[in-house]
Amino acid sequence: MKKNSINKLIIIGAFLLVFAFVIANNNSIFTKIKTQIYSKDISTEEYNWYFNPREDGKQPLPIKEADFFRNYNTYYVGNPNEKVIYLTFDSGYENGFTNHMLDVLKKHNAPGNFFVVESYIKNNPDIIKRMEKEGHLVCNHSVSHVSMASIHDQEKFKKELLDVAKTYKEVIGKEMPKYFRPPMGKFSEESLKMTSDLGYSSIFWSFAYVDWYNNQQPTHEFAKNKIYSRTHPGAIVLLHSNSKTNSEILDEVITHWEEEGYTLKSLDYLNNKK
Repeated sequence: MKKNSINKLIIIGAFLLVFAFVIANNNSIFTKIKTQIYSKDISTEEYNWYFNPREDGKQPLPIKEADFFRNYNTYYVGNPNEKVIYLTFDSGYENGFTNHMLDVLKKHNAPGNFFVVESYIKNNPDIIKRMEKEGHLVCNHSVSHVSMASIHDQEKFKKELLDVAKTYKEVIGKEMPKYFRPPMGKFSEESLKMTSDLGYSSIFWSFAYVDWYNNQQPTHEFAKNKIYSRTHPGAIVLLHSNSKTNSEILDEVITHWEEEGYTLKSLDYLNNKK
């Protein structure tokens, strides 16, 4: 065999070996290139969600970071012409108050929307089963409660959502509702796009207050005054389920909303699924 032919065979063989190695490697250059292409025209700048509160019964004014929300199935408020409230709870851990909150919701025949991390599902399967059985939505709040805007690798990003959904299905036997609340309200255009590409709606809020510190719980009067003064049509209300104050005032708060003509709805109504 001629020397040139041998050299060609060596080159082809080396190329095939390198190609096989790259294909077999999960962190291959193709994955990196794919991620770079995905992010090329999408901003990765991280934002912290906030809202401009009002006390005149009207919705908070939109903020400039919400300009691209409509492109990625993202919500922070509902219809300004409907006296509807979407009551959402962030649940990072169980503090002994959730079952009482569920009792109150059942009393009022009102749906709740609970955003849970994976460990909450694993540690509290009976509560998760009760939520689902009584008609509440159990939604996704990520595995590890990190800033999703800080994750640029698609596979790592997907794992934060899909592992929660998998654990939910193992407990309930059904698919998890595809609503996601970005931990700490941190987001970027890229993170909202990746969330949307997974089939999820991102849910922020138009009302929240400092209710999550166990050792610094607000008084009943402070909490009720804050909630009542900032209630508005289409409100997406964020409460934390670990809050003792929230647990103790929830019945009174929902009664007040009902007397004001408000109806509580699930996020399926917001997203035109019901």
